[in-house]
Amino acid sequence: MTKIATREAYGEALAEIGEEIKDIVVLDADLSGSTKTAIFAKKFPERFFNMGIAEQNLMGTAAGFATCGKIPFASTFAIFATGRAFEQVRNSICYPGLNVKIAATHAGLTVGEDGATHQAIED
Repeated sequence: MTKIATREAYGEALAEIGEEIKDIVVLDADLSGSTKTAIFAKKFPERFFNMGIAEQNLMGTAAGFATCGKIPFASTFAIFATGRAFEQVRNSICYPGLNVKIAATHAGLTVGEDGATHQAIED
């Protein structure tokens, strides 16, 4: 058995299930190399959306996709998914009970040289 990073397994799994479930869309906050959603993007560019460094828009757009029957996977670093986009997650995804998958990578102190602003020590 070969050990791989959790984020690598996530990217590979997205690409694999994307073959079977055509309603899956993947959104990322300009971190697809780090979150490994680039694997899905390469295979399904028409279903991948780089929202830029704008996690509030990432979550709002994911909510919009869910209201249209898509299954969005919103991916970013943990601190940005929880800290930057809290209100959008709470009000646009959770209150209406939408089928949005939020995948937050790089929790805790795992971001290394990116420093304290990218670390989710509150988790």
